[in-house]
Amino acid sequence: MADLSIQGAVCAPVTRLMVVQRRLTHYRLPFFEGVRARLGELGIDFTLVVGDPTPAEREKRDEGHLDWAVHAPCRYALGGRLCWQALGPLLPGHDMVVVTQENKLLNNIPLLLGYQRARVALWGHGRNFQAAGATTAGLAQRLKAALSRRADWWFAYTDMSADIVRDFGFPAERITVLNNAIDTASLAAALASAAERGKPALRAAHGLPAEGPLGLYLGSLYAEKRLDLLVDGAIAVKLANPGFQLAVVGAGPEAAWLRERVAGLPWIYLLGAKKGQDKAELLASADVMLNPGLVGLGILDAFVAGLPMVTTDCKLHSPEISYLQHGENGLMTAPDAPSFAAALNQILQSEALAGQLRLGALRAAEAYSMAAMVERFCQGALAWHRSKRLHQAEGVS
Repeated sequence: MADLSIQGAVCAPVTRLMVVQRRLTHYRLPFFEGVRARLGELGIDFTLVVGDPTPAEREKRDEGHLDWAVHAPCRYALGGRLCWQALGPLLPGHDMVVVTQENKLLNNIPLLLGYQRARVALWGHGRNFQAAGATTAGLAQRLKAALSRRADWWFAYTDMSADIVRDFGFPAERITVLNNAIDTASLAAALASAAERGKPALRAAHGLPAEGPLGLYLGSLYAEKRLDLLVDGAIAVKLANPGFQLAVVGAGPEAAWLRERVAGLPWIYLLGAKKGQDKAELLASADVMLNPGLVGLGILDAFVAGLPMVTTDCKLHSPEISYLQHGENGLMTAPDAPSFAAALNQILQSEALAGQLRLGALRAAEAYSMAAMVERFCQGALAWHRSKRLHQAEGVS
């Protein structure tokens, strides 16, 4: 990303930027609040348009709400695999529109093909990191690449995402790397407050044993999280470390399966979804973060809490997995229960390794922040506003 100084800059003439989200999650609220305020300082009028989750996504209980956001209903087909979000009435007056890079979003097609006359940027991973290597997935990726080249600008989640977009043939100078983040400042403050009470008191407040090593799973409960590996690995660790306990924090479509699976394992605690101070207290109570399946933004929860992350090379991760440095702030193993358990045992049985990984996690937390992500987005928006249309020479307005 180009080094652009935007302190005190004002765009002239005033432009109107619209960001479209198929669904609004709670962890995105501070980002959009920050973007709204910062773009206002730059003279860019900002509109956030939000839709609706699928029924399966609603089970995750991770929705957010902003009074000032504009609602554009989503209509789903084929079990949520296709979505139409009616944007037409909202487009007039917005000369810059940011949409998410998802093949399911049918409303992206007329925008990217130039039929609705707006300058369009894409925001996303670059590819579907959870797609299987089947022919269907390959076709979907080729469609994604073709549409992605039609964008006027790109807001890539991480450097890994930017590399993928460049491989599509998209100009590197039109890519802004966001370093996708959560509101780590608020979480850090909540963790500091929680830590003053001490681990025994925090654990007791949540019905957990006061003593012994505690592993924490924090995230939604769905198949890609590989909860089978989590339970099988935890059982293996329990055999080698009788005092080991596991707390599972989250909700989702796999919750019923998980309850049945651990019914005879009283040392595995299913605590449901937790947010805010409760979430911070559980992070402060734990010794290690466990997620054998898909790792995304949750890795920042671990870093801010100074918890080593243990995961597997499951080929399902979101691009934020690039933040994990094996042996520095966490461990990545082969995607099987014995390997996952062996890595966790390493941490539990070596205070030197555990301490090294904790320090690495805290250092990593300093590199990724909501404030930095907001500024990167606004710098990208300003650079995009100043640029010529990407396809102008090809006759596409």
